[in-house]
Amino acid sequence: MRVGIVGVTGYTGSELLRLLYAHDQVTLTYVTSHSFTGKKLAEVHPQYSGLVDLICRPFSAEEAKEKTDLVFCALPHGEAMDAVSQLVAAGIKIVDLSADFRLLDRDLYREWYNKEHTCPAYLGRAVYGLPELYRKEIREASFVANPGCYPTSVLLALAPLARKKLIRWETLVVDAKSGTSGAGRNPSQLLHFPECAENFRAYRVAVHQHTPEMEQELGRLAGEKVCFTFVPHLLPMIRGILSTIYLQLNTDLQEEDLWRLYEEFYRDEKFVRLFAPPLLVETKYVYGSNYCALSLRKDRRTGKVIIFSAIDNLVKGAAGQAVQNMNIMLGFAEAKGLEMLPLRP
Repeated sequence: MRVGIVGVTGYTGSELLRLLYAHDQVTLTYVTSHSFTGKKLAEVHPQYSGLVDLICRPFSAEEAKEKTDLVFCALPHGEAMDAVSQLVAAGIKIVDLSADFRLLDRDLYREWYNKEHTCPAYLGRAVYGLPELYRKEIREASFVANPGCYPTSVLLALAPLARKKLIRWETLVVDAKSGTSGAGRNPSQLLHFPECAENFRAYRVAVHQHTPEMEQELGRLAGEKVCFTFVPHLLPMIRGILSTIYLQLNTDLQEEDLWRLYEEFYRDEKFVRLFAPPLLVETKYVYGSNYCALSLRKDRRTGKVIIFSAIDNLVKGAAGQAVQNMNIMLGFAEAKGLEMLPLRP
């Protein structure tokens, strides 16, 4: 099958390129870049010199339709909506990695992204692309909204409890830490090496744009309104997310009961791995891979449940999950091209 990447020169686009190059059932036939139009892809990503012979093109839905069977859109939030709406209108299968079509409510998009949604007619048309929860819908979809990186780590950590309506939502606190690649390739003072190296900071406390996405999807799972506290932090490393989640249950379950619940829920899920005591997950357990690693504990003194979730934000949190969605949409084996082991020194 022929695939394309719109926005190939960012971190997510580069990771898509790496994964698709190793995928033996697709051929990359179309790549676009606004900043590097006309340049050879290998000039932008020199590691592909002699391996990938493509020119970065300006975006054209007509050209994409002529050259591809499926397109990944890796444009930034706010910039993707116009290109995606053109691709959908052209009848092209698409996996959109931006946040522009994850939310169902136009007003929520305006509130949390501080801009108007220019294609509101397309809101609600995309299937939310978390395969562990919506595999059947993804299989029948032509338009998939790939989840955000923080939401992937949090939703997979909480889905077994949310579906059983076991969470007291007013007690839920998500304390998440991400590497700097999650902010994208465009430079900023926050990500300047002297600012973030040997440093650790919280940011966008109580106003992070992934909050409504998580509340929306947890609400769908639980069948009730969800509201919780989310605090993201920036770690002085390139890749990885570790979410530490604190909550109270609305019933008395022991840690052993919780493990049985998680083992049953994820029994057939290749890309969710459970690490029982004495192990606690680390970002190195998933570095460079499409896995989500989960651990949990119950504090016997306070009754709080503490869940730990680790993903690589560029793989399971973005490009790897997008390829997983593509595999489902095109009828390939779901793990095709994604069976790499985590990297560890």
